[in-house]
Amino acid sequence: MKETNEPALQRGADADLLFDVDPASVQTEYEVLQLMRRLVARYGYAHFLIARLPMGEEQRFSERLVLSNWPADLVRQYDAEQVFPASALVERLRRTKLPVIGGPELLQEAGRGMERGVTRQLQRYPEMARHFALLLHATSGEPFLAVLSGSREEPIGGERAMIYLALVQLFECLERTFDAGQPARERLSSREIECLRWAAAGKSGDEIAIILGISAYTVASYFKSATRKLDAVNRVQAIARALRLKLI
Repeated sequence: MKETNEPALQRGADADLLFDVDPASVQTEYEVLQLMRRLVARYGYAHFLIARLPMGEEQRFSERLVLSNWPADLVRQYDAEQVFPASALVERLRRTKLPVIGGPELLQEAGRGMERGVTRQLQRYPEMARHFALLLHATSGEPFLAVLSGSREEPIGGERAMIYLALVQLFECLERTFDAGQPARERLSSREIECLRWAAAGKSGDEIAIILGISAYTVASYFKSATRKLDAVNRVQAIARALRLKLI
């Protein structure tokens, strides 16, 4: 997607933090995504994610993701092996408010060797050799983690502080988009919510049609209207937003 015409993004080659952007002017998840892309480019990283910290029995990594450009096959491997909740990264973030910095071992299950399939997947992405991670809390108290991954050396001193502050500010912008999405609960119809719920459970459009006793064409129309109401670009993003807003 072409990254132009971004009203909230005031370009500036020498800008720090949010690159001369007034955080109050950032209103959409798309704008936050563009800011995150500029942040990783500014500091020499390649990948990023913001995710809800695993709680209780919630295991699926993909359902915890809020903002990410991780490779899809790596996300699938994390889901298949249920590594995320037991990872060294999550374990360490639970015990500190300071940035956690390290190598591939952070993304492995704590206390285990490096023999799992996730390791083989990570070896395909040398640009994910080092990680800078931070624990963040929403105003409601819900814990999130932010991770920047790249092949660059560990940031130190003032640069580390700048990255920390930029992530805190970006998360504040992102949290505002959560609040902006709350009216979606009232706007979505019960049928739209049902379709999203079954899709999140892995059912295809044809299967949902059989379950609900309606045509596949009608199911597709419900997805289309739900995607529009949730301000999503496709069905997958609509499901992710509905999960985040606890609509399904």
